[in-house]
Amino acid sequence: MSPRSTASVESLFELAKTVIDPELGQNIVDLGMLTSITISDAGEVNARVALTTVSCPLRGQITDDLRRHLARAPGVESVEIEISTMDPAAKANLMAIARKSAQVQDNTSIPLQTKIIAIASGKGGVGKSTVTALLARAMAARGLKIGLLDADIWGFSIPAMFDIKDARLEASGTSSTWSISPYIAKFGEGEIRIVSMGMLTDNDEGAIMWRGLMLSRAVQHFLEDVDWSGIDYLLIDMPPGTGDVAMALARLAPRTEVVVVTTPSTAAAKVASRMGDMARKGHLRLVGVIENMSYFDCGHGEIFNLFGTGGGEELAAGLGIPLIMKLPLTPPNRAESGSIVTGSTTSVSESFADLAERICTDYAPLISMTGCSTRMVSAIEELLGK
Repeated sequence: MSPRSTASVESLFELAKTVIDPELGQNIVDLGMLTSITISDAGEVNARVALTTVSCPLRGQITDDLRRHLARAPGVESVEIEISTMDPAAKANLMAIARKSAQVQDNTSIPLQTKIIAIASGKGGVGKSTVTALLARAMAARGLKIGLLDADIWGFSIPAMFDIKDARLEASGTSSTWSISPYIAKFGEGEIRIVSMGMLTDNDEGAIMWRGLMLSRAVQHFLEDVDWSGIDYLLIDMPPGTGDVAMALARLAPRTEVVVVTTPSTAAAKVASRMGDMARKGHLRLVGVIENMSYFDCGHGEIFNLFGTGGGEELAAGLGIPLIMKLPLTPPNRAESGSIVTGSTTSVSESFADLAERICTDYAPLISMTGCSTRMVSAIEELLGK
């Protein structure tokens, strides 16, 4: 016989608050979507979720996230989730929340169906910017239009990754309706639209000595004043840690989802867990963990774990999110192009093509505008005259 569960209904509701509706940037408990939870003496959990429509395209994502987080509770043996449709009162409450969300989000040109993914880490040196740049290229190679925002204002590196030397951001339009045009790099049938502080400074080796308010304003301009129309994904290369930029992003783009990058080092994983905690406190959905520089393959059948083992698994387990992929340590070949992105070896390209496939298909797929919350927010936008 299974031992008596030590989880309470109250503790399960608290765990459920880590499940975020990415369109509205709120947890499913506060949104009124999780209507009840029961747990038996044998540790069998039953949760009831109400959606605006049973055909909601986020149904699978929400139920998978909820099942994974509830299963973390001590003594839980199984999780069953029942789906129903919201009653009129619950829909009215959700409409009020969606109205507030629309007022916050509509200062940008980012389409509602666009997935916003922040690539973040707890500390520097884990290869986060390289992962962001190569993932953007792999996603563009799938025929997608990718926005790439270099939010590391102090330590920008994306222009160097793409060997962009002389490009400058330019604004167009009138004094009342103007926008910044991003730099566009073509890759196959797709493209990457790039914005970075490095495209605004004349000296890419000079220090940018800005305090918190200036950093937040820079991110705000990059989100609100850049023409992001038509993109499928917006990847945001975050600065390390949980400071001003991370907090500003949670406020300015509440439907952002977060991928945490770490290395096999358990020490790095412990620091990265703080980024996961910050995302939760900012009501941002955690997509999963990428373990970078996981191993070195010498090409002769032998694998070397140069930075230890277990960091990615430990971080993913601690946050209750999936380990998306382990990326090998493979130095890019920049001899010809000078660019990490265009000069990458075949093995690097194949690894990131696999990563792009997993993210676009399994972990953060695009959603249809016929979805439940998106349709609601779109209707509100029309009412507000946005």
